[in-house]
Amino acid sequence: MSGPRVPLFDLRLAPEDLAAVEGVLRSGWLSMGPRTQAFEEAFADHLGVRHALATSSCTAALHLAYLAAGVGPGDEVIVPAITFVATAAAARYCGAEPVLADVLGPHDLGVDPADVEARITPRTRAVCVVHFGGYTAAVEPLRELCAARGLALVEDAAHAPQTAPAGLAGTFSFFANKVLSCGEGGLLATQDDEVAALVRSRRSHAMTSGTWDRHRGHAAGYDVTALGFNYRMDEVRAALLASRLPRLQEDIAARRRLVRRYRTLLAGIDGLTVPYRDDEVECSACYVMPVLVDEPAWRDPLREALSARGVQTSVLYPAVHEFTAYAGSAPGGLPRSERIARTELTLPLYPHLAAGDLELVVQALDDGLRALRP
Repeated sequence: MSGPRVPLFDLRLAPEDLAAVEGVLRSGWLSMGPRTQAFEEAFADHLGVRHALATSSCTAALHLAYLAAGVGPGDEVIVPAITFVATAAAARYCGAEPVLADVLGPHDLGVDPADVEARITPRTRAVCVVHFGGYTAAVEPLRELCAARGLALVEDAAHAPQTAPAGLAGTFSFFANKVLSCGEGGLLATQDDEVAALVRSRRSHAMTSGTWDRHRGHAAGYDVTALGFNYRMDEVRAALLASRLPRLQEDIAARRRLVRRYRTLLAGIDGLTVPYRDDEVECSACYVMPVLVDEPAWRDPLREALSARGVQTSVLYPAVHEFTAYAGSAPGGLPRSERIARTELTLPLYPHLAAGDLELVVQALDDGLRALRP
């Protein structure tokens, strides 16, 4: 397939990954079963948590996390405005309403704990914090705030597969372009036995036994104890994830090296802000390489200039409260989030990004900004 010279993201699978998938296809068992359980155990050990429960997507994991937090009709869940829409949508799946909070600013795209506190009402049931780009958000002040107010803290760690949850639950994404990917898939991690039990049941129609259990003769039938969902992961994806997981730290280390190189080269370019500090790179999964241009009017022409040089870019993210479906979710507006949504540009980043291609991206960015600056 033809495409940009430097794509935003690129995936390379190892021979052992292909062999793992082939093994599932030859096994005769494709739905959730032993390979899913093995991956869950491996990921729980990786995070150092009691429970890791695979799901069909991170969106499904968020929905189940909110349900486990007791979120229901009439409640509110506070989420950052700079995130993928699923963080907010999952609250509506529960019959609740998302309340959008502002982010800290151009140097930290995580949610602002002070703005979260200002938006708490008697209807607030939970707060969701997003580890944007793989960088650790302000979890500790939010955990203290939630504990003081009797709220659940949920972590959207879709960008941060190395981050163990500090709150009620953490949710992870294995979407095609994520740091650890299998195409579609997610996971909920928790230390709480009751949360794990609810998620384990609700992800599979709240049935008291699964198909794999009945296949092995461990159950003759099943009961349905509540309203459940089809949020299961299949064996093919679980096997692929289990094969790739041992190389995760190596991949993250490569991403960090590339981000450090980006930051060194970008430091001398006028008209640009690079979020986060140099030392924060060492704790990040470095899922994406975000930059912010000084003027909103520059962003789209700059993307076009980069595209003309063969460089693919993206925007992470539009502000959720500015989507038609979420208008009114942030009364009075969110100035920092709105500016970031108009000035953010995501540059190519993947573990095998060649040094020459990275330098091409930076040069194209510099040339484009020189043409736009007065």
